[in-house]
Amino acid sequence: MKSPSTLTTWLGSLDGRRLARVLETRRDAASPPEPRSLGELADRLQRPGSVALALPQLALPHLQVAEALAALRAPASRDALAELLGAAGDGTTGDLEAVLEALADHALVWPDAAGKLRMAGPLRQAWDAPLGLDARLEELLAGTTSDELRGMLAVLGIKPPGSKAQRLSALVEHHSNPERILSVIAKAPAATRKLLEGKAGAGPAGLAEHARFVMFGSPGPDPEPGARWALDRGLLIQERHRYGPARLPAEVALALRGPDWHAPFRPVPPSAGLAPVTPREVDHEASAAASAFAAGAASVLSACSTAAPARLKSGGIGARELARIGKAAQADDAVVRLTLETAHAAGLLARDGDRVAPTEAYDVWAEQEPPEQFAVLLQAWRNLPLTPAQARDEDNKALPALVGAPPCNGCVQARHGLLAAAAQLPAGHGVRVASDLGPLIAWYRPLADSSPDGPPFATVIREAELLGVLARGALSAIGIHLRAGDAELLGAECRRLLPSATATARIGADLTAVVTGTPSTRLAALLDSVADRETSGTASVWRFSAGSVRRALDAGRTPEDITADLAAVAAGPLPQPLTYLITDTARGHGRVRISPAACVLHGDEPALLAELAAHRRLAKLGLRQLAPTVLISRSPLGTTLAALRAEGYAPVAETDEGTVRIEKTRPRRAAAPVPPPRGSRASGGGRAAAPRTAKEPAALDPSALATRLLAAPATAPEPAPFEGGVPFATDTEEIVAGWAKRLPYADIRQLAHAIDAGQAVTVEYVANSGNRTVRTLSHLELDPPFLEAWCHLREDERVFTLSRIHSVMSAALEQEW
Repeated sequence: MKSPSTLTTWLGSLDGRRLARVLETRRDAASPPEPRSLGELADRLQRPGSVALALPQLALPHLQVAEALAALRAPASRDALAELLGAAGDGTTGDLEAVLEALADHALVWPDAAGKLRMAGPLRQAWDAPLGLDARLEELLAGTTSDELRGMLAVLGIKPPGSKAQRLSALVEHHSNPERILSVIAKAPAATRKLLEGKAGAGPAGLAEHARFVMFGSPGPDPEPGARWALDRGLLIQERHRYGPARLPAEVALALRGPDWHAPFRPVPPSAGLAPVTPREVDHEASAAASAFAAGAASVLSACSTAAPARLKSGGIGARELARIGKAAQADDAVVRLTLETAHAAGLLARDGDRVAPTEAYDVWAEQEPPEQFAVLLQAWRNLPLTPAQARDEDNKALPALVGAPPCNGCVQARHGLLAAAAQLPAGHGVRVASDLGPLIAWYRPLADSSPDGPPFATVIREAELLGVLARGALSAIGIHLRAGDAELLGAECRRLLPSATATARIGADLTAVVTGTPSTRLAALLDSVADRETSGTASVWRFSAGSVRRALDAGRTPEDITADLAAVAAGPLPQPLTYLITDTARGHGRVRISPAACVLHGDEPALLAELAAHRRLAKLGLRQLAPTVLISRSPLGTTLAALRAEGYAPVAETDEGTVRIEKTRPRRAAAPVPPPRGSRASGGGRAAAPRTAKEPAALDPSALATRLLAAPATAPEPAPFEGGVPFATDTEEIVAGWAKRLPYADIRQLAHAIDAGQAVTVEYVANSGNRTVRTLSHLELDPPFLEAWCHLREDERVFTLSRIHSVMSAALEQEW
């Protein structure tokens, strides 16, 4: 049994309440199968993937303290950290302790038994050069020979001791004094001083995209100008067998920066211009914005249901289709994009061949009241892995919607940072200008993606205003419950602020129908079928015309049905101009009939048929009169029908039996956007596996798990079934262990549990080519030595070799509702 790590020891020193806070903060490490011991929990907490999930949740001072601690090469004392940050004498010591407490709650930094601060290994590797500082001198000199050390000491005027270790210690002791370093540099040639000062003045490096060790410079055999003098004195180190620029030890860099230099530390968020605002004012504006968006979203998705948007060959919905949807729904581009992306994330839209069509879930959603509809889209927006209202990229090129780009964790963090920043504003106040929230978001979520141009985070702020999450510069009640992640309270707040659907319309003598609020699905469908929508939002307007009424008649509606249906939804009696319009349009409807032949036109009015035959713009149809009431056309039925309607006639088509053909098409519906069930093809021994439905993991109870872990041994024994030891917990564990030789038992447990429970899992996989990728897999099916699964990276079924799986962790958890 291996000895416990310092993190295991620290976790064991916590009380149940404090350990529960760690488990709540790092939920991925506590996901099923729950850790059996504090040692297994510590192992999960220190995995690179788990640390990578925790990093984006940190505010700016947390990252600044972590970077300073990384530069000190933990373990380090609190005093050394405070001195580096300049927090020892400026009154920010309490702020530093609060930040260290928060980092401990994330199990990223913790004290050891001696009181020194430790940090998770992957967190240290997040910076190539923390604070722009390279490694310490002792580390850089590890590959230096004893003769080289003797030469450096001799040039410095120090008598070299006898052994290599003594020489190394003497050089490190000399360079540990900043004043001695500066006195040596003062005698250096100008080129050397310029080189050293340039290297020491480099700003702090940003976070590395992936955890990795430092690689400095590019190959090049020649030292930099002025470097030789510094290399001879140990002020620069050229590592053996490594090409590239010489490396500046951290001690030398700090000496050159001077005693007044401190690592950046901003424990207090930036100030913003505030204005008083009452809850009633916030509610009023949030209600108006949310109601307008709910109505616009319903119109956008209704337009998609009527005509499924076409996809570009390169993927996504292009600008032309977006403009068409916006015109049909009378919604601006931001509302269209926001609706499409949130609806797709909520499963209301899905790709269907070369189009994007509503799913059957949309039909259920369309029958709900506006507050319920809005809550569905709002919850999808909270964790949307992109910023949908961003219409152009950095090169000002138009961005398609629903393009299926790789998930953007920075975009999610920008949204969460907005919610966090707005939640911290003083009670009864909002920012005067919404853009003032940008610097606050950058402080609360420094790793979030900002706007490509213009004010920082302008796009995500605009989205929040459109949704009523942000109103009068303050977080609305909707935003408060959205941030807390309470679906029940969020739904109640939506019902309070958003009115129910409107089932009636005010129909005026100017041939318009006006609906205040969000029209019900039945009302919107009726008005869309018999009128043309002109505006949408808090009030929607439809206009009746001969063409719109003719469209309803073409769909098989009778004038009596149209009149009766409109009278049933009208707030008062139907105006006389509308009844006249319906009657007059119906009187001319179907006076010409077209039967399939290729094709035949006939009617009861010889004069009308003669008029068609002589019509100059219909000459392209090749019409020829066979009898006073019969014409023949050389063009197909559809072409002839469209041409006559374009010229203002109202023909109807007939079936082969001579009855009127009703032009009613069933709305296109896409399959739900979920992976196909397992067993869609033969597996294993040739028989089809039963379909498996993915199960939701059990809800985490941090307090109960903390109690169990504190009562268990610090490290749990690993199975050793062939040595008479502890057996595997399940047969699946034993099978996986037999083939996945590279996996420790903790990883074997997680993979076996995901297989048995039908849950998703994230693995690090090395392909035959040697390429290393991180993939989220679901719908797992064990077929030794292979694992069949739905790969979320490739959006397809894939077969994985168990022996090529190098690590396992729970799938990145979405915020639970």
